Amino acid sequence: MPLPHFLALLAVIIVAAAATVWLAASSGVSLAVLALVVLIAAGVVRLMTRVE
Repeated sequence: MPLPHFLALLAVIIVAAAATVWLAASSGVSLAVLALVVLIAAGVVRLMTRVE
């Protein structure tokens, strides 16, 4: 992957994370609840992509 594409990917990820935190904070969701939802979603995705 060329360096400009990699840096653009990092920038998009950082902006998406900032937008998610901003939207959650502005709607009144606490960061602890947001973190718990993200951890559960990551666990579900991990279990669904598991190859046995």
